[in-house]
Amino acid sequence: MNHESMQAYGLWGLVIINSAVFIFFALSFFKPKTRTDWRSFGAFSAFLVALFAEMYGFPLTIYLLSGWLQSRFPQVDWLSHDAGHLLEMMFGWEANPHFGPFHLLSFALIGGGFWLISKGWQELYTAQKAKTLATQGLYVRMQHPQYLGFILIMTGFLFQWPTLLTLAMYPVLVYMYVRLAKSEEKAAETEFGQQWRQYAESTPRFIPNWRKATEPDD
Repeated sequence: MNHESMQAYGLWGLVIINSAVFIFFALSFFKPKTRTDWRSFGAFSAFLVALFAEMYGFPLTIYLLSGWLQSRFPQVDWLSHDAGHLLEMMFGWEANPHFGPFHLLSFALIGGGFWLISKGWQELYTAQKAKTLATQGLYVRMQHPQYLGFILIMTGFLFQWPTLLTLAMYPVLVYMYVRLAKSEEKAAETEFGQQWRQYAESTPRFIPNWRKATEPDD
């Protein structure tokens, strides 16, 4: 490993700072209440820590795959920091991976995810204060915009900086959010009864129903 490569990693201060910023930002809009909420948020936080640990601390994935990567893509300096953008490197955007299609897509997904979490929490909080079912704004289009937001953020980071550990964690976290969503649906049905059932019949869990958003309120 050359001197430049050594400087690219081992930056554990950046690992801590980036992890803390993203975790606390998400926490400011997602308010865990139950033990299940905290477990799911803890798993999301672990995903971020694992990601930034490889991004700035130690590139474990590149080391484990170094033999295969070097044999398939010998023109790439796999010990440089830019090489962590694996998809850009593998598809020929090694000159400037920050402007590669996968990197730009990741920004859109991450930004959209945080927007969904923020906007969804505002609308949910308003409904909770009024002790009503959240059916306005994003909740016209989908039942769980915040959980979709978390999934988009994780997907965006996988496009930007894929690692073996985060790839393994991703389906587990998606499964946790689906289970959490179903649990909340049962609680909402218990509280709101027929109103919830009518809402659930016409509103998808995660995939936005854009056509419904244009329909006038009854």
